Amino acid sequence: MTTTNANTADAGAGADLASRLRWSDTILEALAATTRRPARTLLTALGTILGVAAFVTTTGLAATASAQVSESFDALKATEVRIQDASPDGTNPFPDNVDQRLQRLNGVNHAGLSYPVPDNGNLTPRNTASRPLGNTTQQIPIIAATPGALHAARPTLATGVLFNQFHLDRAEPVAVLGRVAATQLGITRIDNQPAVFIGDTGYTVVGIIGDTARNADILLAAIIPTTTEHLAIGSTPDSLEVLIDTAPGAAQLIGRQALLALRSQQPERLAALVPPDPTTLRDGVESDVTSLYYALAALSLAVGTIAIANATLLSTIERSPEIGLRRALGAKRSHITRQIIVEASATGTVAGIAGTALAIIIVAAVAASRGWTTTIDPSIIAAAPLIGLLTGAIAGALPAMRASRTPPAVTLRT
Repeated sequence: MTTTNANTADAGAGADLASRLRWSDTILEALAATTRRPARTLLTALGTILGVAAFVTTTGLAATASAQVSESFDALKATEVRIQDASPDGTNPFPDNVDQRLQRLNGVNHAGLSYPVPDNGNLTPRNTASRPLGNTTQQIPIIAATPGALHAARPTLATGVLFNQFHLDRAEPVAVLGRVAATQLGITRIDNQPAVFIGDTGYTVVGIIGDTARNADILLAAIIPTTTEHLAIGSTPDSLEVLIDTAPGAAQLIGRQALLALRSQQPERLAALVPPDPTTLRDGVESDVTSLYYALAALSLAVGTIAIANATLLSTIERSPEIGLRRALGAKRSHITRQIIVEASATGTVAGIAGTALAIIIVAAVAASRGWTTTIDPSIIAAAPLIGLLTGAIAGALPAMRASRTPPAVTLRT
């Protein structure tokens, strides 16, 4: 009885030993199966490599671009505010001291009023500047402006200076020429105090603007102080505009404050043209681009999952005798399932690591080509191989369950 019990105990111990599969053995066998045919493994993992690479590249480029947002968005437009007449009725809605009122606002660099001088029939020749000597007449627009409006346009002087508050207060007959207008008039220097005639009034040229960041039309025109225009010409302008150059980030606030500063009793008479918030614009663009790349990454991962599942299924069919032998020797269904899933997971993990390495190279290359600083979240790099592992595990689940359900006898006959 005792012997029988001992034999029974030994048999039970043998059965338990035969049906036990350690995780270390599973992992070693999975690595051996994965590296046995490296070319097939690489082709199987290609879809997952591209998917993981797309995921890491997307997040890396988004983070890198965010760090360089000042180079990606128009900082000049983000510091420009324009104030116009909301209900034109032929009257001037702006006060005389526009420059001083707006200059008091915190965040305003320069601000001023300007308008093109219309053709009211009083100019001789009509709305033109002509050479003081000779008979050649060039058609040149006339713009009346305050000093603040000139500075707000961010001009670059070719020579001379801009007229200032002194010239404005005294209604001095001075003019600043745009580069194109100066060329048409044959004026290239001001040390000889050249003059141009607008109507019957001579204007001393004090400066020539070579380039401008805003209001490029001033390069074609002769610009005179607004007070001088009122005194010498007295036109009725129909398109007055205030240009404000603000500090970065102040445009939204200045757009609201300027209306009250110019017309505290009736601010609705004026309309402020304010650029969109660059942060909102940047976030919106980044969100759209990132969503697109994530969709492509998900598609690549789906293709990779299908590729791994297909290859794993073919592998299990080829290894049917091996699987049948394992089952006949006492391997459980869970052992077969685990083995195949671990093999597929190993393939996915290798693909995740390879995809991460490829993505880092791509992000670094793109950043270097644009002179940016490469910025990649370390957590994304750490998560990418896990994504590959998860992809492989999902891909291997169906083939593993199918293989584990095959009866040992049927498998051995194949």
